[in-house]
Amino acid sequence: MSQPPAYPLVQGDLLNHYVKKILNSRVYDVAVETPLHAARQLSERLGNNVLLKREDLQPVYSFKIRGAYNKLAQLSPEELARGVVTASAGNHAQGLALAAKTLGVSATIVMPKTTPEIKVEGVRSRGGKVVLHGDSFPEALAYSLKLVEEHGYVYVHPYDDPDTIAGQGTVAMEILRQHQGPLDAIFVPVGGGGLIAGIAAYVKYLRPEIKVIGVEPDDSNCLQQAMAYGERVVLQQVGLFADGVAVAQIGQYTFEICKDYVDEVITVSTDEICAAIKDIYDDTRSITEPAGALGVAGIKKYAEQYDVTGQTFVAIDSGANVNFDRLRHVAERAELGEGREAIIAVTIPEQAGSFKAFCEAIGKRQITEFNYRYHTDREAHIFVGVQTHPDTDPRKALIASLTEQGFPVLDLTDNELAKLHLRHMVGGHSERVSDEVVLRFEFPERPGALFNFLNKLGGKWNISMFHYRNHGAADGRVVAGLVVPEDERHLVPQALGEIGYPYWDETRNPAYKLFLG
Repeated sequence: MSQPPAYPLVQGDLLNHYVKKILNSRVYDVAVETPLHAARQLSERLGNNVLLKREDLQPVYSFKIRGAYNKLAQLSPEELARGVVTASAGNHAQGLALAAKTLGVSATIVMPKTTPEIKVEGVRSRGGKVVLHGDSFPEALAYSLKLVEEHGYVYVHPYDDPDTIAGQGTVAMEILRQHQGPLDAIFVPVGGGGLIAGIAAYVKYLRPEIKVIGVEPDDSNCLQQAMAYGERVVLQQVGLFADGVAVAQIGQYTFEICKDYVDEVITVSTDEICAAIKDIYDDTRSITEPAGALGVAGIKKYAEQYDVTGQTFVAIDSGANVNFDRLRHVAERAELGEGREAIIAVTIPEQAGSFKAFCEAIGKRQITEFNYRYHTDREAHIFVGVQTHPDTDPRKALIASLTEQGFPVLDLTDNELAKLHLRHMVGGHSERVSDEVVLRFEFPERPGALFNFLNKLGGKWNISMFHYRNHGAADGRVVAGLVVPEDERHLVPQALGEIGYPYWDETRNPAYKLFLG
């Protein structure tokens, strides 16, 4: 595949060259100087001073506007008249569209056909001409380069361009002006490297004692790999959860700076990114995209890894362009990433009172999820979520406690199959269950509510099916199957009345008949 037009790499004093370009950058015609926000709750928890550089507050909700506008501002009138083109499915596309609109330049953005509608509309609403082509980014890139050849457009690279790097470097200029006291490290999300290259160039020229630390998802760590091998490597596969940094190879210009001036690269998991999104929300009431939370996830991991306290860190909150439907997954995984939930499989005897015994073994810990379906006469496998605490009640302590009490336990907290799929699939038909009554409940979401329910119900009839998941709402939602002989059915309403939770009889529900009955 052909590549975007290249420029000769800068020779000589690299930092001096880039600092001059950063100081001469034109970004504020359209970009704004974003605040440096103190993350008070996170700072208190970590014992370090954490500051958030709020690039999610840019007009296009991302730092990308800086590099895109500066690139366009450096073009000649003849180049501007030709129009510009790029391939992007994300923040660069919106940044370039707005930059071009501001300067009165024609901008064509090639996006894969699979791009979410919210991003397509984000480009169109800012005056960009959208061309949907191919099913992947490489196909879109190839087509954008074809348009360069056919129409003479100027290609604007999302990160691998000196003017783009310089535009992104204005973030560092603002940080050092806004915070003139001691600063130990700046944590920067890394995709193609435009942002971290610009920040590293400026910071290492003026304040070389400040560490510049890159943060990447552990399944798209192109900078970490390049620094380990001493050259730009191409990742065979790239994780897509943090789509804003899903890049297979670090840029050429960006690596020229990063290889000498980035101090360290930290990688974080999907669960750790989700936990960081929640941390930022707790301190700012804003929701970042996964890539935007990398800096905070990196700070948390760094502080734990090196056991540091009393230091001052800046995280670049780089963007907030997240699809709303993604938030369900984020919320699901945030507690796991924080070490506040364990997902376990437990084997219990298939007999009355087993649930109650298990709940007693759990103790005062909040159960966040409970999945069970009758299978054999001998033993039952239950899928359980339990609230833990990384410091006062870690996952290891829970598993050790249950094991000591004679419960076979399988830890599924780091099992992607279990977390993504199995938790929603536990169940199925049970041929050997007859006389099953299916009931749906709502009960107050407070510690002890589930135990109260099981305690009052479990001793009367055998439980053949159970599903509960804590959703963070005021009410907990449970579906349960009870084996109740026909001649005892009249006793059920009285027993449920004693529990006192609202309930609905779902025994005749066609969905139950189809999938579980």
